[in-house]
Amino acid sequence: MPRRFIQRYIPEPHKVREEKCFQFLGNLLHDPNLWHLNRRSVSGAVAVGLFSAFILIPFQTVLAALLAIWFRVNLPVSVVLIWVTNPLTLAPIFVLTVKLGGLILGLPQEATSFELTWTWFSTELIHIWKPLLAGSLILATFFSTLGYFITQFLWRRFVLQRYRARRRQREARLKRQRLLAERARNKTRVQPRPAPTPAAPSSAQATRHVTHTG
Repeated sequence: MPRRFIQRYIPEPHKVREEKCFQFLGNLLHDPNLWHLNRRSVSGAVAVGLFSAFILIPFQTVLAALLAIWFRVNLPVSVVLIWVTNPLTLAPIFVLTVKLGGLILGLPQEATSFELTWTWFSTELIHIWKPLLAGSLILATFFSTLGYFITQFLWRRFVLQRYRARRRQREARLKRQRLLAERARNKTRVQPRPAPTPAAPSSAQATRHVTHTG
């Protein structure tokens, strides 16, 4: 993946360090591996971010930061991907998670409603925490693994395409240089030679010519 493209969508390191929710991490945020943008760091951060996003618990951002520090991958990318679960997607992801967890655990499939309120969580969580936890772990593992390998593939593909483009440019430049050199050689070959200047007659030849004439 191109570094410039990623840098457009992630916060700058000093802004991340200044976030209040990360202040307790202290000197751990000074690890340079948390800010590198390379294939290993970004693909690992994608996995961490997606895993944390599908673990439907409070303080997902803190979870992503802790996992990024543990695995020493890019922290901003990990935190940004938390927003996969946002107010628009949280309800369908929550319902899917509970239904999947109930199916895996063999629990009865009841109609699941979801409300983004503290009252709903305090009354319903005690009844659905098992399928919610199971479903979260399954989806988190699946999407984090998928995101990791997709990022690896796209990064490798981008690097390979850039290498091929540079090689084509280099070959085109060498071909152009050879063509110009060939044209220069051909121009030198076809250039007409100057006509030879007739030599002036020597003094002996001039004397014989005069004697013969007389």
